[in-house]
Parts: sequence; structure tokens; C-alpha cells
Amino acid sequence: MSAPSPLGRIPLEAIEAPARVRALAGGAELAPVWRNQLGGVTWRAGDTYIKHGPRHGEASMAEEAERLRWAAPFTPVPRVRAHGETEAEEWLVTEALAGESAVAPHWVARPEVAVQAIAEGLRALHDALPVDDCPFDWSVPARASRAAGRGIVLPDELRDPPPTDRLVVCHGDACAPNTLLGEDGRWAAHVDLGSLGVADRWADIAVATMSLEWNYGPGWDDLFLEAYGIDPDPLRTTYYRALWNAT
Repeated sequence: MSAPSPLGRIPLEAIEAPARVRALAGGAELAPVWRNQLGGVTWRAGDTYIKHGPRHGEASMAEEAERLRWAAPFTPVPRVRAHGETEAEEWLVTEALAGESAVAPHWVARPEVAVQAIAEGLRALHDALPVDDCPFDWSVPARASRAAGRGIVLPDELRDPPPTDRLVVCHGDACAPNTLLGEDGRWAAHVDLGSLGVADRWADIAVATMSLEWNYGPGWDDLFLEAYGIDPDPLRTTYYRALWNAT
């Protein structure tokens, strides 16, 4: 079975590939590997992945392509081959990476391995990406501004974030499915970096630990924090989870 998540799931049912996806595949056999809550589907097509879906108010695939190209020299992420959009749809074609999602059935059955790998992978990402050279912003004001553009007003209690612990280049969607694991159970790469940008590292950590319960059940926070190398921080965890849910 696929792991439950409010953000998406590994599809078990047959899905008909849209015409755009078939054209991008160029005759390669198509297999759906992920379906998100916004109606988008990621397909495996030979040695590529094709991410396709309706345009929406969140980060665009063009923005993701820009972030992937920036991050690629520093950390393992998908290499961009092509991207495009119309008024109704958008797509992103990337080279396939070795490894499988941390919420693939094999790893859901071994949560202690997956959780440690996710934590170590996130710490490696935070340590590798250069903050001073990053042109992308994922701070609270930036997120509030983007939310306002979608008609979402940030609650008053979330307008004043806790003091920054450490600025890093955050993944922006550090939920469990977005870490790829190798056959050895170690983290191999990260995917879905459409919101990547500079922010307090707890903006990622709080969401990453929140997603563990969605995918593996309760009780994994302590292992994650130990593997990442940080002490619990209830204040920042509560704040950044609430910010995630609000925006």
C-alpha cells in the first residue's frame, strides 16, 4: 500500500496519461509514480521523470526548474531537461535519479531506517547549500506575501516569528516523500524543490517531523532530531507547523 499523506500518494490505480505527457515521453513507456493533492502526476518515462499538472497559486514548475539548476552543483537533485507551461497546465522534465521515495512501501515497512535517512539528508542539504549565494527567499514575510497573493491572510499570531536559530537554504517542502533513499538505506537525493529558499532551519525541521506521523505513524520525532543533530525546540516547532498549515 502507498503511504498516507495529505500532500499526495503513490498511485495504485491506472491513470491515463494526458496528451502533453505522452508527447514529452516520446514513445517511452509511462508509469505514474506520484499523485499530489492538486491534481498533478509525476510519471517515469525511460530515463526521465515528467512532472505534469494544472497551474495553481503555489510555486510554479518554472520556479522549481530555476531552483534545481541553482542547487545542482551543491547537492544531489534532479537535473532539468525541459519545462514549460500554458494557461492551464505546466510540466517539468528531469533526469531520473537512483533511489526511491522514502515513503515507498519497502521503506514504510522500515520506518527506523527511513526516518534516520530523511534527517541525515535534510542536515546534509542545509549544510551544503550556500546561504550567502542563494537568490531565493522562504522567510516568513516572503511566505506571507505569497499567501496574500492567493487570498490567504496570515493570522495575527503568526506574523511575529520566533528568533532565528540558524539561517539555511531550506528545502521548502521537507516532507518525507521528497527524500530519495538508496538500496543501502541512506539518503540519496532530494526532489520537489519548488519552494527552496533561505529561512530558519526550523521551517524545514518542523514540517519534516510533522510529516513523519502522516507516513510512518506517531513517535518518530526523537529519532529524527537525534539523527539531524539538534535538540527539540517546541516553540519553533509549533510556530512553523502552524505557519505551514496556514499558508
